Amino acid sequence: MAAERDYDLVLFGATGFVGELIAGHLAEVVPPGCRWALAGRDENKLAAVRQRLGEIDPACADLALVQADGADEAALRRLAESTRVLITTVGPYLSCGEPLVAACAAAGTDYVDLTGEPEFVDRMFLRHHETALRTGARIVHACGFDSIPYDLGAYYTVQQLPTEQPVTVTAQVRADASFSGGTFASALTAFSRPREMAEAAQQRRRAEQRPEHRRVRAPLGSPRRDRGSGMWLAPMPSLDPRIVSRSAAALPEYGPDFTYRQYAAVRRLPVFAAGMAGLGALVLLSQVPPARRALGSLRGPGTGPSEQRRARSWFSVRFIGEAGGRWVHTEFAGGDPGYDETAKMIAESALCLAFDDLPNVAGQVTTATAMGPALLDRLRTAGLTIRTLDRGDATGERS
Repeated sequence: MAAERDYDLVLFGATGFVGELIAGHLAEVVPPGCRWALAGRDENKLAAVRQRLGEIDPACADLALVQADGADEAALRRLAESTRVLITTVGPYLSCGEPLVAACAAAGTDYVDLTGEPEFVDRMFLRHHETALRTGARIVHACGFDSIPYDLGAYYTVQQLPTEQPVTVTAQVRADASFSGGTFASALTAFSRPREMAEAAQQRRRAEQRPEHRRVRAPLGSPRRDRGSGMWLAPMPSLDPRIVSRSAAALPEYGPDFTYRQYAAVRRLPVFAAGMAGLGALVLLSQVPPARRALGSLRGPGTGPSEQRRARSWFSVRFIGEAGGRWVHTEFAGGDPGYDETAKMIAESALCLAFDDLPNVAGQVTTATAMGPALLDRLRTAGLTIRTLDRGDATGERS
């Protein structure tokens, strides 16, 4: 395929806020000889991004620019056929993402995005998974803060546990950061379509092959206080647990009976109560079109915080894994999650697909099943923290 394609990698949506950050990371880390290009609607804006990248690496002054509109299916087909791997930041994905998924599946092109929209992921599986299986395309959704820290963090955790017996992994998420306009738009879309989201999930469950002689669960859980950490925990009804459970269903090392739970963790009860109330209000207001439009105008896709604000931001996901009388505590952590670290995560995912020795998989796959250890290594090199904090057994012995 490499000899037949013009590019190893194309970034579609390079002129958006996160798109520029991704382009900047790529300019710093692409290997010698990597053929990559910037794509988007406005060639003048693409040229301006290219000029800024030239300040990072003078070789970027010669980057190819590809003009393509997300509404032009013929242009998207040509774009998918021109490259081995395609990154897209253009969302909300539910309303404008399918044509590019379809084009990549048909062309046998590897695809990565930043979606956090469960309905979109399920509908893309139902409509394009079989095509991607036939062509060899790897369709990898949620390659940013949704859902790499959870998917690869859980994967890293279970590697350190005995898997002949039931495995339980619990994630506690803490962060101090400004969320992206794209993430907010995706959340509003998801909250406004509970019936459609449930319908797509049900259709997927009927169509998707389940693992034989193994059980995988991701129950929502309930709000509570964790005695061990003293944190107040709120269940996270996000895409992440679904991604983790799909990795667990595909990989036997998650054991014969795998359970995953994920919580937002805060120290102070007033903050916890305010967060729960705010989430409830957001869900209710998203059901009313005028209110949803007003909320959406507060932070549009393609916008983001200042470099100074991002420099103060951080996130930490701590995992508690238990199996067969053994336990392990691990952490996946980094700086600004919604922008700087997300840009690294998706850029490194694309480079991993393009250049690393990976399992022979195709169709809609997760980061853990498609890239696993290779992507963990890349993310550590990129500056993210993925480490074991403590481990031991039921006798109290630590190792």
